[in-house]
Amino acid sequence: MSRILLIEDDEAMARGLVYNFRASGYEIAVESDGAAGLKQARVGGYDLVLLDVMLPKRSGFEVLKKLRSDGNETPVILLTARGEEMDRIAGLKLGADDYVTKPFSLGELLARVEARLRRSSKVAAEVEVDFVALRISRGSHSSRITPTEAELLRYLIDRAGQAVPREQMLKELWGVTHAMETRTLDNHILRLRKKLERDPAAPRILQTIPRVGYMLAPGTISLRERDGKTNDPGVS
Repeated sequence: MSRILLIEDDEAMARGLVYNFRASGYEIAVESDGAAGLKQARVGGYDLVLLDVMLPKRSGFEVLKKLRSDGNETPVILLTARGEEMDRIAGLKLGADDYVTKPFSLGELLARVEARLRRSSKVAAEVEVDFVALRISRGSHSSRITPTEAELLRYLIDRAGQAVPREQMLKELWGVTHAMETRTLDNHILRLRKKLERDPAAPRILQTIPRVGYMLAPGTISLRERDGKTNDPGVS
């Protein structure tokens, strides 16, 4: 799961972004001023920083300049109400990777974040799946999966980042609509989690979306090809 740091002093905007990024499978932390944001960015081990320009204590430009002077190459996307060309140029010259002007489309921001993370060498899948051998590998740990578990996992990989309702999964996977069968689905999910997750009690890869169903976090799984290499099916 990719870790994002949001440095934004607008509480309403921060709440909205946190909600939507978590719903999209990201782990996200928030700081509301430049000084605290800089400190957190230095120690937090984040995969990407969303950085407002107009911040108390330290401006976003100051935070960015300091991070780059420290040698911190974490990707940074600037968020700002300023739309002037000189401000955009200044941010990019200081080392920003992208620049989004408020008000912005949430869908566009999510797409820009996803694209930047794909290009970042810091992003690595946590689990490798071999659907031919029916095997999941997580570090040095390897587990067999059943054909049913493989079918379920493939379905979720194809919809990574989407919250999929239980009823939809039952119908599209197995043609079942009876509500009693949701317990069977939940049991399959629990067994998969034991093979996918470092801590099945606090799942990061195969997440429960309350009152909806399940979601596979994007960027967490890669697929093994027959030559022993891994490919990128759009989720790693």
